[in-house]
Amino acid sequence: MRIAYFGSGEFGLDCLNAIKGSAHELVFIVTQPPNPAGRGRKPNPTPVANWAMLHSVPFMETSNINTHDNIDKIASCYNPDLILVIAFGQKVSQKLVDLPPKGAINVHASLLPKYRGAAPINMAIINGDAISGVSIITLAQKMDAGAVLAKSEIEIAPDDTAGSLHDKLAQLAAPVLLKTLDKIENGTAEYIEQDHDMATLAPKLSKSDGHIDFSEPAHILERKIRGFWPWPGTSANYVSKETDKSIRVTFAMAEVVENSSLPKLTPGTLDENLNVICGQNALKITQIKPSGSGLMDFKCFVNGRNTKPGDSFTKISH
Repeated sequence: MRIAYFGSGEFGLDCLNAIKGSAHELVFIVTQPPNPAGRGRKPNPTPVANWAMLHSVPFMETSNINTHDNIDKIASCYNPDLILVIAFGQKVSQKLVDLPPKGAINVHASLLPKYRGAAPINMAIINGDAISGVSIITLAQKMDAGAVLAKSEIEIAPDDTAGSLHDKLAQLAAPVLLKTLDKIENGTAEYIEQDHDMATLAPKLSKSDGHIDFSEPAHILERKIRGFWPWPGTSANYVSKETDKSIRVTFAMAEVVENSSLPKLTPGTLDENLNVICGQNALKITQIKPSGSGLMDFKCFVNGRNTKPGDSFTKISH
């Protein structure tokens, strides 16, 4: 089949590689425009744009795929049999969905109808799910509500972060997608309606979602730390009791520590073992990223800051 690919993020790169090595033809790619990045605010092409340049596949960078000119270009110049959408970042109009004879499909990083939306990987970890997976669905005008063509699941490891689970699911998706494309081409694909009453949402995250509050139980916070890493990150202000100086930090990994026998301390305070008191139990921070520095072991942070019991992590208020 002739496939037009709409995508921007890294999640689809394994699928692109799989299609490139298959009998299907990748005829055109559409991606988001470059984003200014770094201190110089230099335009930074999307991972998919970089992939397209590397593999000499024609591509378009646009902030609105649904204009008349863009739709006309895709139809007249590339005439795809199917549109594949993965981590694109734009809503695709019904006119585009109806353009190719085989329609349009999407690869989504959850076992639908669970976790419709932009942050399914994060929410699976934050909620303590045992499994996650990918679903291949038809593109619908209601978010992630299309018919399901295939699913594949994977166990979530106790130390999985959103970053590591993202990479696992990206690899999982590629062979499932190829089988689905073959079934669509030969007419054997089954289209199964989702149970919409069972749908749950995983809305887009913001930096403020990661502002950590140590009055919550330690097991909840441990999952948030992994579920928000590497973005948006769970952040707090580290405050030295001795100097009253503070610095913003982001937590990357922690372990739950029982502290039922310890004296009552204010949540966020470091105890005699330099564990952080929580609303229930405590957290042993193992990896941390101070503002302006790289990721480091907590021991290195402690040594560099002369951290002592009584120092604290406070919630960011803005």
